[in-house]
Amino acid sequence: MTIRVGTQSVATRSDNHQGGFSLIGFLSTLTLFGAMGLLLVRAGPSVMEYWAIDKAIAAASIAADTPAALRHTFDKLAAAGYIDSIEGKDLKITVTGKEMAISFSYEKKIPLFGPASLLIHYRGGSPDAVPEKASN
Repeated sequence: MTIRVGTQSVATRSDNHQGGFSLIGFLSTLTLFGAMGLLLVRAGPSVMEYWAIDKAIAAASIAADTPAALRHTFDKLAAAGYIDSIEGKDLKITVTGKEMAISFSYEKKIPLFGPASLLIHYRGGSPDAVPEKASN
């Protein structure tokens, strides 16, 4: 707001207030987005591999009727899907009647920078399987 005093215009305090980022705020925001981007770039392939494992288990459970056939089918699907973290022998299969409950768990260590790394515990399996709980 401008107040006219005689022949001069005087700006009030509300006109002088500027909004926006300060330099420290901008650098902090940039650092935060950079760290989130680094985590996304480094951990993204690992998460995608976890999803591929989950899909391969679902497909193998449909195609196989015995635990040995399921492990063999999973190994074929894992080779085709570039899955390196687990193999068919790592699957925990529980047979109850004609149903097979499949679960898996593994850890993935992802180097970030220097001595810092990220350790992710992955667990999953068929909906009727109860994966092992991680021990602390």
